[in-house]
Amino acid sequence: MLPEGFLLRGDWLNFNTTTQDRHIMTDLANLSIENTALIRAATSLQGLDEVRVQILGKSGSVTLLAKTLGGMSLEDRKTQGPLINALRDDMAAQIEARRADLEAADLASRLARESVDLSLPPPPRRRGSVHPTMQVMDEMISVFADMGFAVAEGPDIETDFNNFTALNFPPKHPAREMHDTFFLPEDAKGERKVLRTHTSPVQVRIMHQVNEKLPDWIAKGQEPPIRVIIPGRTFRKDSDQTHTPMFHQIEGLVIDKGIHMGHLKWTLETFISRYFETDAVTTRFRPHHFPFTEPSAEMDVQCDRSAGEVKIGEGQDWLEILGCGMVHPNVLRNCGLDPEVWQGFAFGCGVDRLGVLKYGMPDLRDMFASDVRWLEHYGFSAHSAPNPATGLS
Repeated sequence: MLPEGFLLRGDWLNFNTTTQDRHIMTDLANLSIENTALIRAATSLQGLDEVRVQILGKSGSVTLLAKTLGGMSLEDRKTQGPLINALRDDMAAQIEARRADLEAADLASRLARESVDLSLPPPPRRRGSVHPTMQVMDEMISVFADMGFAVAEGPDIETDFNNFTALNFPPKHPAREMHDTFFLPEDAKGERKVLRTHTSPVQVRIMHQVNEKLPDWIAKGQEPPIRVIIPGRTFRKDSDQTHTPMFHQIEGLVIDKGIHMGHLKWTLETFISRYFETDAVTTRFRPHHFPFTEPSAEMDVQCDRSAGEVKIGEGQDWLEILGCGMVHPNVLRNCGLDPEVWQGFAFGCGVDRLGVLKYGMPDLRDMFASDVRWLEHYGFSAHSAPNPATGLS
C-alpha cells in the first residue's frame, strides 16, 4: 500500500525531499486519484478489465511510469522506485477488490433472476427406453415360451467344427470363405476360430449334451425331447439397407421321435400369427437348400405392400420370412444321435428384420446407429417389455 494519506493530501511529504522529488510525488498522487476514479467507475467485469489494461497493461499509465526508472540515476531510482512500485501494487489491489464486488453483485443479480419456486413440480427427467431389437427378441421368446420352448445360449466365438463341419457344410462351401465369414487368427494348434455366422452352433452343443445324458435318461425311463430357441448375436460380412455385419438371430430346434414337416408348419404359423398379432396369416413353403436340413424350405407370408407399408395378413403379395427344414441326418450323426430313432426340425429368422417389418422402420442400419433421437421415437418403455419366463408384461 502507499504511505498513509498518499491519495488524499500532500502534507505527508518529507521536508527533507528535493523539489524534484516533491514534483514526482505530486504526479504519483494525481495519477493514483485518476486511476482510482476509473476503477470505481467500472460497472461490469468487462469494463473493469479494460480499466486494468489502461492502468497496468503493456502501455498502461503505471507501466509506462515504471519504465522511466531505467533512465534515472541510481539515487533517483532508490527514492522513486519504491513509490512507483507501491502505486502499482495499490492499483492492482484496488482492481481485485473491485472485481470481487462486481462478481458478488453479479451473483446476487443472477440468484434473484434465477430463483426456483420449490413449490412447483420438478421438470420431467429423460428416461431410457428398451431398444427395439431387445423388445422384439423378448416378444419372440414370449411366444415360443408359451409353446413349451426353453431358451439356450452359446458363445459368439465358435470352432470351425461347430459352426460349419457339424452342420454338414462341405469343405469348399462359400460360407467358409473370407468374404463371408470373420475368421480369427490361428491359435497355438493352428486352428482358426470364427465369429459365429448363425446361432446354429448352439444346436450342435445341445445335441452333444443330450447324447451324453441319453443313456442315463433311458435307464430312468425318461426320454425328454429337445425343444429350444436360441437368440443371440451373429456376424457376417454384409452391409446394406437390409443387412448389417452384426445382427441378431433366433433359431429353433426340436428333436424327438416321430417329428415331421407338419409339426414344423404348425409351429411357424402359430409363431407368425402371434408375433404379428393377427389370425389372418397365410403361408407357403418353397423348396430351398440349407446344408443342415433336408428337406429345406423358405417360408413366405401373404402381405400387402401398398402405401409404402408391409401389412401381414392382407393383400396378394408374398414376403420371405425365414428358413427352415428337417434336421439333416448327417447333423444328427455328427452330434451322436441315431437318425433312425430321432428326427427333428429347425428354423431361423432375423430378429432385427422382423422388428423392421412389424414396427415400420425404414432402414435396418438405424438399429445400430446409436442415435438417441431414433431411440426416443422407436424405443419402448421398460414396463412394456414382456417377461421371457412368463410372457407377461
